[in-house]
Amino acid sequence: MSKNAVVLLSGGLDSATVLAIVRSRGFAAYALSFRYGQRHEAELQAAKTLSTNLGAVEHVVAEIDLRIFGGSALTADVAVPKGRSEAEIGGGIPITYVPARNTIFLSYALAYAEVRGARDIFLGINSLDYSGYPDCRPEYLAAFQQLANLATRSGVEGQGVTLHAPLLQLSKAEIISLGLRLGVDYSITRSCYDPAEDGAACGACDACQLRRAGFQKNGLSDPAPYKIVAA
Repeated sequence: MSKNAVVLLSGGLDSATVLAIVRSRGFAAYALSFRYGQRHEAELQAAKTLSTNLGAVEHVVAEIDLRIFGGSALTADVAVPKGRSEAEIGGGIPITYVPARNTIFLSYALAYAEVRGARDIFLGINSLDYSGYPDCRPEYLAAFQQLANLATRSGVEGQGVTLHAPLLQLSKAEIISLGLRLGVDYSITRSCYDPAEDGAACGACDACQLRRAGFQKNGLSDPAPYKIVAA
């Protein structure tokens, strides 16, 4: 059985943890990142470093310009929400949702997996501490698994891929605790939706607030750089 696995690696906290999990399970990891027109390069620089430090066999950056569609604060000239309460973060679909992003990314991952002979694809979606994204739910993962079985040669031949979301039911605090046990250096990771030019996090967007709360629940300070100190 193939021990190759494709890992969607954004450069953020969750995907770094997933890459560490994959390596701890003995897989040869093929990391896949995307330059999709996002607001900054910091997360891609982080992904490059993480892929090396965590022992990925290969790191590929696919080029997709989702700015041609816009529709998100991450791919258009739209303000990123700041300072939202926990209730606000957990309610509704925010403007930082990028339309169909995970579907696009997983479609690329299917192609990459077929070419590299990988039978497993890992991604860092999470349904507990998530910001209302429809493509981070268990129902979405199950539906895409069905599609993967139908839409690929390997699937039709009975050797399709299996999608894994090992963080799906974990809180942000639990994810951080797990990653620390696996040796993830979270100072490298970048999660902010609206960082400074040098990659320092804003400290106030939804991603920053969820991340900082996760470290605080572990009795720790976030080791990533911030341009401001959030309350």
